[in-house]
Amino acid sequence: MSEVIRSEVQLLSGADTPRRTLLWRDGLLAAAAWAVTAAVTALLPDVIGWGATELFAVVTGIVAASFLVLSLVVPLFGRSAQTLVHYGPWFIVLGVWLALWELVTAKLGWLPKPFFSPPQGLLHVYVTDWERLLVCVAYTARLWGLGFFSGIVVGFAAGVALGWSKRFAYWGMPLLKLIGPVPASAWIPCTFFIFPSTFHASIFLVALASGVPVAILTAAGVGQVNRAYYDVARTLGASNRYLIFKVAIPASLPNVFVGLFMGLYYSFAVLVVAEMLGAKFGLGWYLQFNTAYSAYANVYAALIVMALICAGLVRLLFVARDRLLGWQKGIL
Repeated sequence: MSEVIRSEVQLLSGADTPRRTLLWRDGLLAAAAWAVTAAVTALLPDVIGWGATELFAVVTGIVAASFLVLSLVVPLFGRSAQTLVHYGPWFIVLGVWLALWELVTAKLGWLPKPFFSPPQGLLHVYVTDWERLLVCVAYTARLWGLGFFSGIVVGFAAGVALGWSKRFAYWGMPLLKLIGPVPASAWIPCTFFIFPSTFHASIFLVALASGVPVAILTAAGVGQVNRAYYDVARTLGASNRYLIFKVAIPASLPNVFVGLFMGLYYSFAVLVVAEMLGAKFGLGWYLQFNTAYSAYANVYAALIVMALICAGLVRLLFVARDRLLGWQKGIL
């Protein structure tokens, strides 16, 4: 697949060829796939009536027309359209997937209501319930932000201490190994007793889920630093403070970011459980509320929102990692 993408980029950019291609092939195929989805949605009858069917047909038709235009325009941009060309196969697969999804749910009924929803069912949720979803996103962002960032701060500090101090590691590492394998949800009974409100208990659960992997991997990173670095720095008169902040922490950052990625995923996994503790809004609460009423289209719509938010945060974390670890390129 990578060779196909590379060759197509070369064709679009004019590299190794005397003339440019006239069409972006993947864009043309994506336009055809999305046009099929629009035709299936608009022309075939629904087994059960769904809201926003006409709107979904219009949206997919507009996307198909956009890809058709892009298939003619993209070759003119050359290398500047490399990112769009790279994701060309994904645009095709997404169009085919939507057409098949539409067929087996709304048109043929092989995946029946209410357990399964066609694409227009999710679109109907976004159109009619977007205000509540935005409120839930805001509440979830507040809970996740407070829990995740407090967890990684405490986890990072604890990890540095565990990796640097043998005395601290003697007492702290067994405790961390004891707490680490226990799911965050198992601490719910304790949180009711320890914390003054369910909101603080929810923050603790998210912080615990994100902080433990950061602490373990930070400790491992600090402990794996080459001792020669410390010897050279001490020879030049470096203090322990300098060794920690200028040698140990920078050298352990690759491990720290692995812990951050793990903590990010774990924190989202525990969000639904955390928002069960008396929350009145939030994506986790939204999932629980609509599951109780068998409104599975709303459940799927909220899951997609949560997945997109998580994917965006992962992308931001990758950007931060590349910036902070740019000095290690060619070494790692």
